[in-house]
Amino acid sequence: MTTHSLPVRTDAPDRTPTEKPAGRGGRRLLRQRAGRQHHAGPLTYVLLAVMALLSIFPLYWTMVAASTDNTRVSQTPPPFLPGPNLFSNLARAWDEAAMGKAMVNSLIVAGVIALSTVMFATLAGFAFAKLRFKGRNALLMLVIGTMMVPPQLGVVPLFMMMSELGWSQQLPAVIFPTLVSAVGVFFMRQYLSEALPDELVEAGRVDGAHSLRIFWSIVLPVARPAMAVLFMITFVHAWNDFFWPFVVLDMTNPTVPVALTQLSAGYVRDQSLIMAGALLGTLPLLLMFIVFGRQIVSGIMAGAVKG
Repeated sequence: MTTHSLPVRTDAPDRTPTEKPAGRGGRRLLRQRAGRQHHAGPLTYVLLAVMALLSIFPLYWTMVAASTDNTRVSQTPPPFLPGPNLFSNLARAWDEAAMGKAMVNSLIVAGVIALSTVMFATLAGFAFAKLRFKGRNALLMLVIGTMMVPPQLGVVPLFMMMSELGWSQQLPAVIFPTLVSAVGVFFMRQYLSEALPDELVEAGRVDGAHSLRIFWSIVLPVARPAMAVLFMITFVHAWNDFFWPFVVLDMTNPTVPVALTQLSAGYVRDQSLIMAGALLGTLPLLLMFIVFGRQIVSGIMAGAVKG
């Protein structure tokens, strides 16, 4: 008896027993797996809770110390619950440190510095990232090299320059030396190098747009997430800056950190009053983060997905 073997197809794809043909059901399964959320384990939530408590504790302790008196703060163990003197200490710190004028000055200084840093750093970052000109790399190395120079080395000549311009004891003496930072330029250059495709810039060139038009219509929408982050970082840094405003300003026209030094004057320091002033100086930053924090985080995530 002769047995006839069935013909074997050599063009059939090799499949393992667990593979399924890529049909409509397979694509639906892949989409379900791709959209499935990955849940963290209990240890992750415990670590996040511990880190959150450690981050919030300094602010909580400031509020506790600001709500008691100096004697209670100095006791051992210190208090861990808020006391009844919070609003009275805040009112005293507001009056003794002239916090109203100091907050207006800090808002002007930090706002102008943050806006100018964002605009100039984005312009320079776009030039270093996407424009081709002679000496670009050498100039970028020079900008990065300025980050390695301690700022204390330039205090004396900078103070002499401000005095010659007649800006001593005035806010322009704080604003103009920090209108742009090398860190901001490097940050925006790195972001635009990855997030801004060369094809968009070339398409703008083909349409006849000049560099400023490309910057306004193409670069700014792409750079908005990084600009928001740079604005917030620069604003916080300018608001908390103490050394240079303390050198160039006096107590008649202070920023918030300079005004807070009045609360520590005297033979015996009132720690509760100092903490109340520190709490007043921190509240505007907290309010800004509460109002704009969600937009900044969502902008960062959108930029990361687009990049």
